[in-house]
Amino acid sequence: MKKPKPQPGLPSREQILRFIEDSSGAIGKREIAKHFGLHGGEKIALKALLKDMTDEGLVDMAPGRAFHKHGGLPRVTVLRVAAVEGGTVWAVPERWEAAGPAPRLRVMEQGRKGALGVGDRILARTEERGSGHVAHPMKKLQAGGETVIGVLVSDTGPGGKPMTWLRPADKRARFDFAVADMGDANIGDLVRAELTGRGPATKAKVIDRIGDPFAPRSLSMIAIARHEIPHVFGEEVLAEAERAAKLPLTADGREDLRALPIVAIDPADARDHDDAVWAIPDEDAKNKGGFRAIVAIADVSYYVRADGALDREARRRGNSVYFPDQVVPMLPETLSAGVCSLKAGEDRAAMACHLVVDKHGKVTSWRFTRALVRLRANIAYEDAQAAHDADEPKDGWDADVLPALQHLWGCWTLLAKARAARAPLDLDLPERQVILDEKGGIAEIRVRERLDAHRLIEDYMIAANVAAAKALEAKKSPVMYRIHEPPSREKLVSLKDYLETFERSFALGQVITPAVFNRLIDGFSEDDRLPEIMQAILRSQTQAYYGPANAGHFGLALGSYAHFTSPIRRYADLIVHRALVDSYRLEVPGKPKGLPERTGLGEADAKGLSRIGEAISALERRAMEAERETIDRYVAAYLATKTGEIVAARITGVQPFGFFATVDGLGGDGLVPVSTLGSERFFYDEAARTLDSEHGRVSYAIGQHLDLRLMEANPISGALRFALPDADDNPPAKRPPRRDGKGKPIVGKRGRPANIRHQGRRR
Repeated sequence: MKKPKPQPGLPSREQILRFIEDSSGAIGKREIAKHFGLHGGEKIALKALLKDMTDEGLVDMAPGRAFHKHGGLPRVTVLRVAAVEGGTVWAVPERWEAAGPAPRLRVMEQGRKGALGVGDRILARTEERGSGHVAHPMKKLQAGGETVIGVLVSDTGPGGKPMTWLRPADKRARFDFAVADMGDANIGDLVRAELTGRGPATKAKVIDRIGDPFAPRSLSMIAIARHEIPHVFGEEVLAEAERAAKLPLTADGREDLRALPIVAIDPADARDHDDAVWAIPDEDAKNKGGFRAIVAIADVSYYVRADGALDREARRRGNSVYFPDQVVPMLPETLSAGVCSLKAGEDRAAMACHLVVDKHGKVTSWRFTRALVRLRANIAYEDAQAAHDADEPKDGWDADVLPALQHLWGCWTLLAKARAARAPLDLDLPERQVILDEKGGIAEIRVRERLDAHRLIEDYMIAANVAAAKALEAKKSPVMYRIHEPPSREKLVSLKDYLETFERSFALGQVITPAVFNRLIDGFSEDDRLPEIMQAILRSQTQAYYGPANAGHFGLALGSYAHFTSPIRRYADLIVHRALVDSYRLEVPGKPKGLPERTGLGEADAKGLSRIGEAISALERRAMEAERETIDRYVAAYLATKTGEIVAARITGVQPFGFFATVDGLGGDGLVPVSTLGSERFFYDEAARTLDSEHGRVSYAIGQHLDLRLMEANPISGALRFALPDADDNPPAKRPPRRDGKGKPIVGKRGRPANIRHQGRRR
């Protein structure tokens, strides 16, 4: 059917989005103007409209000033080859700033001259196909000065000649690179290098020496360098932090809560203390059996004011990043570990959320004040749990601390009932904890114990977060929501296919709620495959993000949810605090010298929440990846002394080229290449996600437990490599030669690039 010709006049936002979505080529301002028949002043108005749409997050601008729908792939864009697996080339966008992980595209190489290698840049036309995307290369581009973090090693090159190589710290990297210029670095140093040249001529030039990769804090410094996480505060920021720390703290304009036995319950190794809690049975006859509670949160907005140097740096960081050996704080330690941190026995500024909880656990009312608090105690989770269970205080506690804990538990039993009735997603996934000794060495790696004390604090924090969102909605104020959308149909289809391999059905026609997944988990409660099922359910979920357009929180089964409880370490919470200050007129008196006067949100940020939300969502994903990578490096360092030993493992992923496994109780993924599985050929069953031997005698599937020999553990990259216990007795299977249409073997050139070498060949 022929599309109707657009009518003259400036198009609406919806018309522009529809045109971009329906077009197969790159769409710029010229194409939009031509399609809608715009001339003269209308083109000027279109330019302003497109700028507004970009600022509002409706569209993104790709390189070359071409537009595409926000969160999607441009029709024509620059990609970088990320991997070559079994002859298939995979690429990722060179730039990706949308919410959610960057898509992985299969590159269609038919008819191209010259194979693509990891790190190559291409200009490609993208196309949706099935549940994913494919890329059609248009031309190969020059190297874009990519930087790589790695370690300098000395080894032989072509013809046995000694050479210096850069071994990347990214465990996904498959190649070492020849070093053209070491700068002032030495063999064994951790460095940042720039890659120059193309293909086989690619070389590394050292541009920054980071230091000894095995020195204290080195494993986290690899992640900091690789992800370009700001970790040094500038002089202007530190100076403003010192001025802010000297702000007067009085009860003027604040509710004085210093007489209440408010306590903070945190991890034993907590570096900062954002939140504290208090509860007491409600004496109001109308709320018999209910409680009154207070969630007191550090009043960071009093010290970090909009548009100041501190604020700009906090927004640039987005959040604190927590590693086993150090924390990279969002705020200077003068604030984060000093005047903002809620510490026992010291007066602190707080934002207080007052809650009324009925006997069913429902929060019936809330109010927010600026307060002055003096905590009775900072308590570790383990100590709080032990004191409650034994009904005995810890030595040194004030007399009113134990009664305060018992009241907190009493109120929490009601909140827990309401949570159970709401039926949020119940994924009990283990969290790895790295314990370091006094010298920074690894003392132990264990799964963090999950206590009722953890759940208690979580439920108080959730109640305060919901109250903050609803309080702002009541004032029709801008809200920085924490959004978790329901799973997409594509992911649900993938989960359904996966569950069918366990002979379990999953109806796609049903209304999908968290309770649906909880029933699925319950069905595997006595099955040792439960961890794999929970991982599959986790993979089916969308990624949470921040934004001003409320879409609810699917995982928590909540209609309105914001982050209010951690402003020391999350910029989103600071935004919510400022919005509450504006909406409820909570400014406190005083004109600070050398600091912005207002502690509220301000008009500019209120209008720019969409842009701010996208930025801090991306920074959150960066922090999560850096933290996860560093834990993997510590696991590899811990296992490095156990190479050659047999370890209990579990298969976590299966691919045509082998399967991935993780060490029970420790984590860390390692590959078992298919070439090491024995003399039989193996075939990959995509639907069942299994590797099956040619004669059906052996099959490897996700969730399978087996013993493996640890062949390699690389602390620098976090990579592990395994083999079957009797791998030496199983020679690799020989692949049959590829043949042409006449049945004759295809003979290719066997040369290997002089400046790039494949890591798998060496190892």
